[in-house]
Amino acid sequence: MVKELFWESKKAKSTVQSSPMSTKARLEIGFMLRQLQKGLSLSLPQSRPMSVIGSGCHELRVDDGEQFWRVVYFIGDDAIYVLEVFNKKTQKTPTGIVAICKKRLASIKEL
Repeated sequence: MVKELFWESKKAKSTVQSSPMSTKARLEIGFMLRQLQKGLSLSLPQSRPMSVIGSGCHELRVDDGEQFWRVVYFIGDDAIYVLEVFNKKTQKTPTGIVAICKKRLASIKEL
């Protein structure tokens, strides 16, 4: 069974579909999301847990040459939810991103 993929932010979806992300990075993210939809587990270096956001949340890690992209996602029972896509510039995930992801996760769990 293939899980559905939901984008919790239109901005996140448009970031993956358009510039400034390279085609290589978009393809890599698409491939990893498809693997998750098929029920496969990803681990470091491709993905790591994001317990600071919540249980079941993870972060895809994509090196785009000079930029590092992150895709925060939640694995639900029947779907994968993309909470945010952003360009990571420091070691620590920005607090604003964490707050947005927590809010989106809470709204998903209310369903």
